[in-house]
Amino acid sequence: MTNRNPILHPVLATGILINVFVLLLAVAWSGDSAKLWRLLGEDGIVEWMQFLCFTVIALLLGFAFSERLKRKERSVLELLALGGLSLLCALAALEEISWFQRILDIQSPEFFLQNNRQAETNLHNMAVGSGSLHKNVILKLIVIVGLAHNLVLPLVARVKPGLQRWVESLGLYLPPLAASIPYLVLVALSHALIDHPRKGELGEMFGAVHYLATVFAAYFAGVNYSRPTLFEHAGDIRRLGKLVALWMLFLLLVSWLLSAGAGATGG
Repeated sequence: MTNRNPILHPVLATGILINVFVLLLAVAWSGDSAKLWRLLGEDGIVEWMQFLCFTVIALLLGFAFSERLKRKERSVLELLALGGLSLLCALAALEEISWFQRILDIQSPEFFLQNNRQAETNLHNMAVGSGSLHKNVILKLIVIVGLAHNLVLPLVARVKPGLQRWVESLGLYLPPLAASIPYLVLVALSHALIDHPRKGELGEMFGAVHYLATVFAAYFAGVNYSRPTLFEHAGDIRRLGKLVALWMLFLLLVSWLLSAGAGATGG
């Protein structure tokens, strides 16, 4: 099932709305250091939203993996992609909050105290050269993969439809440009409009929300996706889409509450 008006899909529209709201909030709070740190700092609203989104993505992909496993037309590559990405998103979620270390008030082992840029028990802040693994390696990979997946490949697929079919045969999908372009524009605006040492967290959260929306839209709702969806009845898919859209708004509320409970303050 292919939705010819992806921007009208409630989950995609909600994802864009959430990202626009958070950017406007950052702009509105840019004159108040305490509020901006509450938004962008460790255990802040943006960081918790990333954790929640990556967790939900991992669950969605894990469910897709289990459902594809039951079907006769499954392929090994498809199962590897869905299972591997589910585990990768689960890892990203746990890394984002340092495996609950700060929440549980657990002291880092000596190895991480000496080799982690933030002296925390996580991998993405491990020292690499003059910076960290996150800044020197992971961010560069995110930029390359993000631009290729959200802009280059979808544009090429418009001219060569076979590319999209090949991508989907690997168990992957291409996001609709109607969702990708707002995402990339918002990332660019966050860097241009916000002056803060942790402004990059905004772009990372925008990506987490964007991929939550597009993963559901592709595998569950068939938006810009030519393979069979995980649910068969169009009416059930529409109702599920509205429910997930409301769920995404609830995640933003929960991230706000968690930031307060974790005591997110200034830097």
